[in-house]
Amino acid sequence: MQNSDIDIVMDRLAQHFTTVKTPIVDLVQATTQEPFKVLVATILSARTKDSTTAKAVTELFKYVNKADDFNKLNAEELDSIIYQVGFHRAKTKHLLQLPEVLNRLFEGAVPSEIEDLLLLPGVGRKTANLVRAVAFQKPAICVDIHVHRICNRWGYISTKTPFESEMALRNKLPEKHWLNINSFVVAFGQNLCTPRKPHCTICPISEFCARVGLNSLA
Repeated sequence: MQNSDIDIVMDRLAQHFTTVKTPIVDLVQATTQEPFKVLVATILSARTKDSTTAKAVTELFKYVNKADDFNKLNAEELDSIIYQVGFHRAKTKHLLQLPEVLNRLFEGAVPSEIEDLLLLPGVGRKTANLVRAVAFQKPAICVDIHVHRICNRWGYISTKTPFESEMALRNKLPEKHWLNINSFVVAFGQNLCTPRKPHCTICPISEFCARVGLNSLA
């Protein structure tokens, strides 16, 4: 895939995005417009299916609407609410630490800069970029396993790790696509461009994909 193709690719992925279930973090932003809730949903979503995250988020937000609300829950109570998500005990610990860190460093508000977000418990580069892009609509490239896998499958980049993919995309991907690439590619990866047996015959961008091109030469 060439950079000259990326506008067409992103347009087609945008059309595909409208036909599938919205990723949970985008849904939280669309329905709440609250950076704090986007942050919490993103932390919970790590290594967890969207359907599971949605159940946990729905239950958690019955008790927690702002960071200080976590102070009303002990570890056992919080863990019983989010137990469905992956690594729930570690996430319980991080969420209970969140009010103190936000109040001490950022006057209780969720920051929008990557370097600041990385200071929060349970936040790595993927989470920081996603919160910046989704909650604040500021330029950021969130690279999860789908974005890393699929951009390499396309032949758009050639990298070995998600961090390398983020840096490569920062250098190559036009900034106008930064905000949407994670949402569009995650939906694409979950529904069409699956890790095993991708649905190449019905893929809307197969003509641009290096994998399809290689297969046609076999």
